[in-house]
Amino acid sequence: MGRTRENKATVIADLKELLSEAQLGMVIDYQGLSVAEISELRNRLRPSGAICKVTKNTLMEQAITGDEAWEPMTNFLNGSSAFVLVKDDVGSAVRAYQSFKKDTKKTEFRGGVMQGQALNEDQVKAIADLPSKEELIGQVAGAINSIATKLAVGVNEVPTSIGRGINDIPNSLGRVMAAMAAREEGNG
Repeated sequence: MGRTRENKATVIADLKELLSEAQLGMVIDYQGLSVAEISELRNRLRPSGAICKVTKNTLMEQAITGDEAWEPMTNFLNGSSAFVLVKDDVGSAVRAYQSFKKDTKKTEFRGGVMQGQALNEDQVKAIADLPSKEELIGQVAGAINSIATKLAVGVNEVPTSIGRGINDIPNSLGRVMAAMAAREEGNG
């Protein structure tokens, strides 16, 4: 028995909601995967906040029609499609999919979409290789901290240098007095 019109409308609304929360969408060919393997993929994606949605291409097409951010996905809607929708941790999700693909050798990457741009597999891999948000924040914090440390050392060096100079005055005066005394003795 086919889906009712109301049921299709509900599925399309759910897809639109999932797409509105996603940063990256990947279309994969899942033909040949068993239910257990699809479940395994979903389990691998879960820690990264990504989901794998299996739905008809026509329903996904209706969900993305009119949405400029996702319309490039229409190029990948053919055959048996599963959709990996990534909310937060793009790098972890792509690495989880790549690991699954390597282990099963049954799935094929068709394409990805991010911010209205169609992406091939190499581009998606390059995005996955970028540092995570937390790593970037750590790098920026480290750079700011090193600047502050160097500034503090430089500012601290000024009074230290003045102190060394002041401490050296009596020794310098002693040498000057000794030199003057020696000169007077030599002239006298």
